[in-house]
Amino acid sequence: MMQSLRFVSAEALASHPQVARQSLGGVAHNLYPLLFKASYLLEQAEVTRVLLEHWPLEEFRLAALLGPSADHAADLRDRACRACLEACVRGLADHTLWGGGRRRLRVADLTGIRDVQVQGCPCGRALGRWGRTKLLARTCCELQAEPHAARRPVEVLADIFVTGGNFDLVVRALGPEGPAPLRVRCLSFRADSLGPGQLLHVLRLAGPGELRRLEVVHNVRLHAGHVQQLLAQVGFPRLVSLTLPAKAFDAPPTSTPAPDGEDPLLTSIARELSRMTHLTELSVAFSTLTGKLQKLLGPLRTPLKVLDLGNCDLNHADMAFLANCAHAAHLEVLDLSGHCLVDLFPSTFFRLLGQAAPTLRALTLEECGLADRHVGALILALGPCRRLRELRFLGNPMSARALRRLFVALCELPRLQSVEFPVPRDCYPEGSAYPQDELAMSKFDQQKYSAIAEDLRAVLLRAGRDDIRVSTPLFGSFDPDIEETSNELGKLLLQAFKTALENFSRALKQME
Repeated sequence: MMQSLRFVSAEALASHPQVARQSLGGVAHNLYPLLFKASYLLEQAEVTRVLLEHWPLEEFRLAALLGPSADHAADLRDRACRACLEACVRGLADHTLWGGGRRRLRVADLTGIRDVQVQGCPCGRALGRWGRTKLLARTCCELQAEPHAARRPVEVLADIFVTGGNFDLVVRALGPEGPAPLRVRCLSFRADSLGPGQLLHVLRLAGPGELRRLEVVHNVRLHAGHVQQLLAQVGFPRLVSLTLPAKAFDAPPTSTPAPDGEDPLLTSIARELSRMTHLTELSVAFSTLTGKLQKLLGPLRTPLKVLDLGNCDLNHADMAFLANCAHAAHLEVLDLSGHCLVDLFPSTFFRLLGQAAPTLRALTLEECGLADRHVGALILALGPCRRLRELRFLGNPMSARALRRLFVALCELPRLQSVEFPVPRDCYPEGSAYPQDELAMSKFDQQKYSAIAEDLRAVLLRAGRDDIRVSTPLFGSFDPDIEETSNELGKLLLQAFKTALENFSRALKQME
């Protein structure tokens, strides 16, 4: 790995924390970034913390400091090292408390860390987005109670993840009653396991005018009325990416259908989306949008690059609109899972991929009923997608023979890097039904699968395409946010199940 003599020297100093602390007064200001990356690489948390305490520059941008540079080519942005990230935040707190007249720091940008499954840091212990949010919020609250903290605040840019487990702490950090030595600005915001009222409250505090990415997922129960209220009352003028939870476009329980068949809530939501002139990514998976796609996407002023319509129950009119709208020619990431595309919409599906081919990088077609008889059509549809890098088609009832034929064709896509393919139908008991539930999905012949997977890899190898990664993640790809908050989500599901049982028992007693 390429590294300069300057970086080797920085490593040597960072590897001796006591010497580094004593020598900081003689270190040139422009060498602090180099010394910081060296301390992060070596996991010398004590050095990292003291560097932040004495940071002599006006800006501290974590992702830029950890990325490749002329002095050190390695990219450390996928190291969410707990020890180092805690040292960064503690060092920021020390800076506001003890920096005295030397304080020059104005902006601390803590965004840009990539959460990955396997940590590359020596300790192997990660601090995920939820943990980083809790750490930052707790530190902000502690500093608000400190009489010696700096009066001129440091602006902290952060990626925030809020659930019921850290909600109160985050609210206190974002909405301080008095001086705030660290003033948090949210660039991306993920919410899970919150009520609609909690979501609105914390988003108002988070500075929605600065927000670039908003993910509202899983256990935030929203209907169309909540979504309309969120977009109209809070407003997100600079939002680039929006993810909404399942059933987000369902009508409120108390609403009555309009006599003319119009949907005023959807019209209002579309109008609010059209005001977001930076919006290029939209995920509305598992929302029923039958016959509504044109009304939702038609008013948008900027073409979408990322669109997730998985399991949205689209019909012919929706697919026809999608294949012919302005968005199609700009799509880079597309998810149409849960739709029988080749059976129900063959011509519009072909046209859509043809329109998207010059830009399309990632395509997901999970549980689309793609069987052996559809492989020829699928090969033709994918043919023009010469820029495609990722293809996912898990949960489709294909045989080993059909997969082999498809893999031969995939070798012709020059930029393809990753394929997620289903367990072949041959590996399941004869007559197995599709789509499968989790239990049925996991009951297959492992030995037969391994042999078929090895044969498919051999197809790629013979074609000189061993650069394509192939896998079958049965229960989805690694999600660091779900992994980190799985205990809280489990408790929430158990509580929901308990509540449902209590309601059922109460209903039975009333019937008696």
